[in-house]
Amino acid sequence: MPEALTLADIDATLERVLAPWVRQLGLRAEAVDAQGVTLRLPFSESFRHAGGVVCGQVLMSAADTAMIVAVASALGAFRPMTTVTLTTSFMRPVIDGDVLVRANVLRLGKTVAFGEIELTGADGKLAVQATTTYALL
Repeated sequence: MPEALTLADIDATLERVLAPWVRQLGLRAEAVDAQGVTLRLPFSESFRHAGGVVCGQVLMSAADTAMIVAVASALGAFRPMTTVTLTTSFMRPVIDGDVLVRANVLRLGKTVAFGEIELTGADGKLAVQATTTYALL
């Protein structure tokens, strides 16, 4: 089994492989273990839409990105992949504060990976839950 990435490896991967606008989210590695990774999404006023809450696009991007690095960690290194499905449930609004984004790899095959992601607000409550499928290229 490949060795999981370190927090520094994950941060370096985020800088190397993400589109510039995704890097602007400021995601950083918080924890890594055999099941997956946790990233921190630092709060920014620019993430709020006119309704005063962090917009779904930001949260979905954070979820997708966290799973990319969780799969990379499970593989022992980044490998090109593409999102096949991202099913997201928004359970409560995020108004302010950092968000922890926990991505767990449920199954890692030779050509496909499945995962689940939980985004927790600064209040410690679950705000977003997502399931994903990725094609490994």
